[in-house]
Amino acid sequence: MKISTKGRYGLTIMIELAKKHGEGPTSLKTIAQANELSEHYLEQLIAPLRNAGLVKSIRGAYGGYELTNVPSKITAGDVIRVLEGPITPVEGIEDEEPAKRELWIRIRDAIRGVLDNTTLEDLASHSDDQEPDGYMFYI
Repeated sequence: MKISTKGRYGLTIMIELAKKHGEGPTSLKTIAQANELSEHYLEQLIAPLRNAGLVKSIRGAYGGYELTNVPSKITAGDVIRVLEGPITPVEGIEDEEPAKRELWIRIRDAIRGVLDNTTLEDLASHSDDQEPDGYMFYI
C-alpha cells in the first residue's frame, strides 16, 4: 500500500487543524504557507474531508476550517480512507492461495491497526525530539 500526496497532505491539513483546535477557524493559506504546500492543491483535498464530515468551513474575513470533532476522536485511518479509499495492500485478496491470503490479511490488519489507533491528537502533540516507540523495521 502506498499513500499518495492526497493522503499525506490531507493528513497535514488535519494535523494543523488539530493543533489549532479550539482557537477558531484556520485558513488553507496559513496551512499551505506553514508547510510550503500548494494552497490550490489543499483546496482540492479539503472538499472530500468536508463532505465526509471531518471538517467544517467557516465563511467570512476571519473564516477557514475547523475540525467537526475533538482531535482525540478522529483517527489517521478516518482521513486516509476518505482520501485514499479502502486500506488494502493487495487487490483481490480472496483470489490468492491460502498462505498468501493469510499474509495479505495480516498486513492489512496491521496497517489498519496503526491508522485506526493513531488519533489527530497523537499526531498534533508529537515533537521532533521524541523517539519512536517499538522497533525500526528495514525492508
